[in-house]
Amino acid sequence: MERIARIQEMLVSNPADSFLRHALALEYIKQGSDAEARSLFEAVLLDAPGYVGSYYHLGKLLERAGEAEEAVRCYERGMEQARLKGEQHALNELRAAWEELTL
Repeated sequence: MERIARIQEMLVSNPADSFLRHALALEYIKQGSDAEARSLFEAVLLDAPGYVGSYYHLGKLLERAGEAEEAVRCYERGMEQARLKGEQHALNELRAAWEELTL
């Protein structure tokens, strides 16, 4: 809980910081607050569609929630962004997650 409070405190001065919002979403996942995490990941990707790491974690969250079709779409959007940014490692991770659901 202390980490969440520290990140929230940092977000007060910079509420649009994608890194901090992504980090907060990961902390929420650790504590089992998937709804809060999902909301943050979706906000990050709405504001910064090139923040590639959030696609993977949002996709995994959607899988856990039983929303496989939405997870597939999330991975596909992430793969496109990773290609555009030349982030091969992220592309490979997203493709592997996508393949687990589609092949």
